[in-house]
Amino acid sequence: MKMRYPALVAGVLAIGLLTAACSDPSSGSSDSGGSATAAAWPAQDASLSGVKLTIWAAQNSNTVPKSVVSAFEKKTGATVNVVTITDPYEQSVQTKVATGDKPDLAFWQPTASQLAAINAKTNLQPLDGAPWLDKMEPALKDLTGIFDKTRYAALISTPAVIGVYYNKEVLAKAGITSTPTNWTGLLQDAQTLKTAGVTPFFEMGGNAGAPWATQWWVQAPLAEAAQGGLWDKVNANTTKFTDAPIIDAITGYKKMIDDGLFNSDIKTATFEDQGKALLAGDAGMVMQVNSYFSQLQSLAKTDELNQKIGFFPISTDGNVGTYIPDQSNALVAFKTGDAKREAASRQLLSFWLGDGYADFVNTLNTVSLQPSVPTPSTVPDALLAVAKSLSTSAGSMQALAVANPDLYLRLGDMIQGSLTPEQVAQQTQDQFAQLASAQGVAGF
Repeated sequence: MKMRYPALVAGVLAIGLLTAACSDPSSGSSDSGGSATAAAWPAQDASLSGVKLTIWAAQNSNTVPKSVVSAFEKKTGATVNVVTITDPYEQSVQTKVATGDKPDLAFWQPTASQLAAINAKTNLQPLDGAPWLDKMEPALKDLTGIFDKTRYAALISTPAVIGVYYNKEVLAKAGITSTPTNWTGLLQDAQTLKTAGVTPFFEMGGNAGAPWATQWWVQAPLAEAAQGGLWDKVNANTTKFTDAPIIDAITGYKKMIDDGLFNSDIKTATFEDQGKALLAGDAGMVMQVNSYFSQLQSLAKTDELNQKIGFFPISTDGNVGTYIPDQSNALVAFKTGDAKREAASRQLLSFWLGDGYADFVNTLNTVSLQPSVPTPSTVPDALLAVAKSLSTSAGSMQALAVANPDLYLRLGDMIQGSLTPEQVAQQTQDQFAQLASAQGVAGF
């Protein structure tokens, strides 16, 4: 049995200890936070000849900056290198940062728990006063990216929503003519598909030891509970992962697996396999987030996607989605101690969400965050459905909890047969308590 959480807690603490002296006064901030001043934001087209920047990205975000980077390099003369960090991305980044290895920018989950995990006050440049903020859709401007009243992350795309991507043709062939309106209906549709000889759900239980999507199956049925203050209770240590409704969601997921509602190769299947399987009609549904659709877009054109792929949010009692801004949705800029590169990082963010934003939205073929920049008419229907569901979605564990334990790793162990649902819940609670204690959260 693998006990991963002591190493992660040590990593969180080490990030603060090893990098506490790395603040750069020229960045317009201090270790205690604060706002970048107007003078801290260079002109978008200022010359950066000879300046080299590094962006860290994950497996599912390393192609996102391609068009922006190319345009920025041409406009400024800078050189920008995008480096893919191995999965599990967040843990790999935290380990590197703890040893003093830092990029100029990185894709990062812009939630309070993950900004705390990277020790934002010490390691990241504050982005308050950024020139693009007033251009943002008001409902999204302050939804995420803020920790301890300071903005540290720049949202570049619509925050991810946990929900079900489905193959319209597969469901129609099985006689399913409408999408489910609650969790019971979802399971009924799954049984219908199974009876028709179709794999109801496809899961990435292998994925090179980082089965990060497994946790969506636990979080989706908690949407109404989250709206009712579940994560506030977890943060106060009055509700635990071993208590209802969280343990119920974990045991429910295990029962679905035991009932044969997932792909037979669930123990080895990967993120890439999910996209291929749904498009090919080898499975009816996939529980995923926005980055999954980016994979689908790399495999098929919009016309085919509109014909085959749909999306619906789902929860225990209805169609409440769960928003979870992930690392592909946002960027952070690090304090590196090099004033010129730090300024260049802010300049790249200004360009990305300024002069370069329309081209970025069109190239990525995604929903715009800025009312003045129209969403391309070619954006697939499923992505529009995701964006529409955001306004009524509930917050995820990552968005509302004070810490982000490795639930997905333990669920992966459960799939492999090395943990029971009860062990998953207890180990996750133990890690959550240690992370909360390390942050000084009251009650832990």
